[in-house]
Amino acid sequence: MIEQGLLGVNVITIADVGFLTDYDPDLGILFGPYLTDSPEQLFKIYESDWFKQKDAELREKGVHIVISNYLYGTRQLLATKKVETPADMAGLKIRVPNNIMQIKAIELMGATPTPMPLGDVYPALTQGVIDGVENPLPVLFGQKLHEQAKELSMISYLTNTSLWLGGEAFFSTLDPAVVTMLHETGFQAGLYSQELAAQEEAKMLAAMKAAGVTVTEPDVAAFREKTQAFYTQFPEWSEGLYEQIQAELAK
Repeated sequence: MIEQGLLGVNVITIADVGFLTDYDPDLGILFGPYLTDSPEQLFKIYESDWFKQKDAELREKGVHIVISNYLYGTRQLLATKKVETPADMAGLKIRVPNNIMQIKAIELMGATPTPMPLGDVYPALTQGVIDGVENPLPVLFGQKLHEQAKELSMISYLTNTSLWLGGEAFFSTLDPAVVTMLHETGFQAGLYSQELAAQEEAKMLAAMKAAGVTVTEPDVAAFREKTQAFYTQFPEWSEGLYEQIQAELAK
């Protein structure tokens, strides 16, 4: 879909920032584990001068970001085994999307990341091909994965924001007033998505508990410590990138 946009097709698609690392590897850091303590903190980065520069550079490469404040949700772990500490992850095969960011994060926690399409997860859990899956609660519940895995661990390892993307080849043909309108109304839609995500997660958590799911609230400090090495494993990133992002957060 992004490639269609680059070719000038009239399209806007939703995508995680990880899909843009082919255009700018530095953006991958925004999909790192425990980068911030809350969605509000993470969105500060998207409003920073650092990201505004990235936005401008992406536009030069043909990628037009319509909005950057859409909250997909906080990713948790649903498994067939209780997970209270990283040691409990040993030997578990955990489904992840096929992107290097989440593969490395789950690997650092001690589990075996197993990339597969989301649609294949339910039968894979049923057949014992995998032992668990990570995703925001509305996705876990919406896919009915709690029917096959009854242990929910609130590891909150990744705040998953999403971007709405189009192609500059098409957007450059629009009246600037229309582009401004799309950006402004899109931003309001993003704010609404943040409210909705919080409401939906609370509802889904209650529904999963009612369906017999055991909810564990682990000390995430141990998981954060295990995944800290993530930020040293991407030599293609700009030097000092992690420190630069933390400095932005401290402002």
